[in-house]
Amino acid sequence: MKCPKRITRQAFSAGFSFAKDFDPRAVILREEVRDACAENKCGCYNARWSCPPACGSLEHWAARLREYDAGLLTQTTGTLRDPFDYETMTLTGKQHALHLARFAATLSKICPKALLLGAGPCQRCAVCAYPTAPCRAPEGPRFSMEATGITVSELCAAANLPYYRGPNTITYTACLLLPAAGPSPTVSKASREAPVSTLRPHTQTNSDVH
Repeated sequence: MKCPKRITRQAFSAGFSFAKDFDPRAVILREEVRDACAENKCGCYNARWSCPPACGSLEHWAARLREYDAGLLTQTTGTLRDPFDYETMTLTGKQHALHLARFAATLSKICPKALLLGAGPCQRCAVCAYPTAPCRAPEGPRFSMEATGITVSELCAAANLPYYRGPNTITYTACLLLPAAGPSPTVSKASREAPVSTLRPHTQTNSDVH
């Protein structure tokens, strides 16, 4: 099942630079991605609800992904003045987060069961309540694509969407999954109030070429 065109249009309306359909059946969850998380280079492993091991096992995510019939990858790309233009990197990341928030707000009205995935640890709260208390966010933690075991570059390749867009560029990638029922034909009060889980964007720089 392809992502409905009106959902793709909404992605562009939200501000994304690129969007491309993908088949959720093409998603491969890899243990080595989780192993990389366990190296704890970001300091978030076993420290946040959004990250392994608290986010659930690969088996959990494999079962959850089977609930979705259509997918859409979305990207925000910025042009750097040079490979060390951290100002533009940061600005592009903020723009991508804004695009993601706009997209999530729209999806909450027309497809409240949709799931948006990105990269990086959840930053909804200044300090995560893990492990002493449940997640404080009403919509739950922002899981990352990597936390589920997804290799972002591999999924982009499966969707025929460039993961790397050339020298002096930076691209942030997010992933939308739609349930079998797809978007609602009408907008109900319940759907207007239902939040959509969103996640931090994936960051790619020139050094991310694999």
